Formats: sequence, C-alpha cells, structure tokens
Amino acid sequence: MKRLFELGCLYSGQILSYTKIIGQLEDAGNTTTLANYLKLLSDCGLLGGLEKYAGSIIRKRSSSPKFQVYNNALLTSQDKKSYSTTIVNPKLWGRLVESSVGAHLLNHSISERYNLNYWREGNNEVDFIIEKGDKVIGLEVKSGASADNKGMAIFNEKFHPDKILLVGTGGIPYEEFLKINPKDIY
Repeated sequence: MKRLFELGCLYSGQILSYTKIIGQLEDAGNTTTLANYLKLLSDCGLLGGLEKYAGSIIRKRSSSPKFQVYNNALLTSQDKKSYSTTIVNPKLWGRLVESSVGAHLLNHSISERYNLNYWREGNNEVDFIIEKGDKVIGLEVKSGASADNKGMAIFNEKFHPDKILLVGTGGIPYEEFLKINPKDIY
C-alpha cells in the first residue's frame, strides 16, 4: 500500500492502469488488491482514483483510474524537482496546476456529494467531470499558452453536459477557481 501511495502521489492527475502499476511495483498482488488499497487511501483522504465518465456503470468500473491527491503537498513531497524548476517548465507546471484543481474538486466532492470523474477517448480528454443528479459539468484545465482542446467539443457533442468550463488559460483563472465552491457552478 505504501508503494502504491508513493506512485499515485507522483502520478497525480494521470491515468495509469492497474496492470501497469503491478509492473512498477514488486509484490503488488493483483488488480483487485490494488483497487482495494486505493479505496482505503481515498477513505483516509490521501489519494483518490477517479473513474472514467462513460454513460455505463460497467465501463466506469472497468476503467483505469486517474490518480488524484487530496492535497498537492503529497504530490510535491514525492517529486524531487524544486518549485523554481517546476514553475519554468510548462509541462511540470501544468501537471501541478491540474492536480491542484483536482484536489480542490475532490475535497469538495465529499461535502457537496457529487461524483468526480474524468473522460478520455483516444487522445481526446476532459480533465474533470462533475456529476450530481442529472447535472453534468465538464472542466478542462489549461496552464499553457494555448487554450485549444478538441476533447471538450467531442465530449460536448457526445454527452451534452449542462456546462463545459475552461479553468486557466482562456477561461476562469485557476487562482480564482480555487476560491469557488464547486456547488456554485452547477
């Protein structure tokens, strides 16, 4: 469980299959054991595994988890890179920003009682899907120069969510988004 926690923190905001994780960890057991460990880590408020949004519960359950820390300090504690190195590297900074938005959403999902998922089809992705009752909201996080993402358009066409929001470049500044209670956006 300790090694799953360390790996999950390091890969916060990323999708990893349980099979790949088993390959990374010695004596990891089987995929069911890893899924149970991840559930325990989530129940403790440390590390969650977001399920893929897919209209079908069966497909959700069989999807690879998107790791998400409840507190970004858990990600940065596992990463050997300094803040000054991270902030000037767009890829690293983007991961940190996405993970901080994810941690914000994941923590509020408990008190506001909504499901938090991700959506991915091929190379098309929407970072976070909030689902409460019959309301669905897609959230894409962008921290780079371009706000372009055709995944949002494809998700919108396929699922017709109530809203699609862009957080960061070209949308709600992520610093402002982190001050919002997600219940106020649906």
